[in-house]
Amino acid sequence: MGLIDDRFDKNVFTTSLDFVFNWARRSSLWWLQFGLACCAIEMISASMARWDLAERFGMLYRASPRQADLMIVAGTVTKKMAPVVRTLYDQMPEPKWVLSMGSCANVGGPYDTYAVVQGVDQVVPVDVYVPGCPPTPEALYYGILQLQNQVIKYETMAKKQGLSAAEEQRQANRAQAMAGVRG
Repeated sequence: MGLIDDRFDKNVFTTSLDFVFNWARRSSLWWLQFGLACCAIEMISASMARWDLAERFGMLYRASPRQADLMIVAGTVTKKMAPVVRTLYDQMPEPKWVLSMGSCANVGGPYDTYAVVQGVDQVVPVDVYVPGCPPTPEALYYGILQLQNQVIKYETMAKKQGLSAAEEQRQANRAQAMAGVRG
């Protein structure tokens, strides 16, 4: 019997490097804040001391889209702002996720005019919709939890069935979410 036999059994955890990276990616999404209207105030308040979204989820606000993997669109997207939203989305690295926050970002809100995009999903693909006018910080929490579940499913499916199967399932989930918002 050696000196270190059965000494480290309870303190050593073995895993794959892929699992650690995927866990870190899911547990600490770096988000690009894109606050356009009153929903942005609720998004900001969710990161303040009372709710502390950034600390609880390990999320960081990023000023550069090249460092972010989650875009939160909060508020009214006008047709003049839509190309900017798309440009920022295109600059984000893969895999990238989009959360639409508030009635204006989801379906145009009360603004059925020529200048307002009737849903940010016409500009960028949306993974999670957070309803409300404006949605509460608790609703944003719920949306983040739903997004984390989608990230887990995506990564698991990509590992087991391949990246193309995971992307097909992601597109189907986006279409189903959009049908729920539009229906």
